[in-house]
Amino acid sequence: MKPQVQFRLRIHRGEVIAIGPGKVSLLEAIDRTGSISAAGRELGMSYRRAWLLIDEINQSLKEPAVTTSAGGAHGGGTALTPVGQALIQHYRAAEATALKAATKELERLTRLLAP
Repeated sequence: MKPQVQFRLRIHRGEVIAIGPGKVSLLEAIDRTGSISAAGRELGMSYRRAWLLIDEINQSLKEPAVTTSAGGAHGGGTALTPVGQALIQHYRAAEATALKAATKELERLTRLLAP
């Protein structure tokens, strides 16, 4: 079995994880689906949990990452703001940079694993 390496970058703001892997995945799912409930279902979480995570993100940032519109005859919707798009882009770039920078050490670590 080939080992898999995964970085779990988290940025805390006080006691709250303002930016982390789960929240970034939720933002990506919202971007794909245009819906908090659909994004939550895709990630196996309740609408309430997804909404609370979005609220934490929005409260932690200078500007919101997500905007919502109320339902009605045509239904509501959710969209990422430019800040939300930038958050995903910078987070994924930081992950890639960290992985690249740590390649040699990660190779050394994985050589210590049993076959």
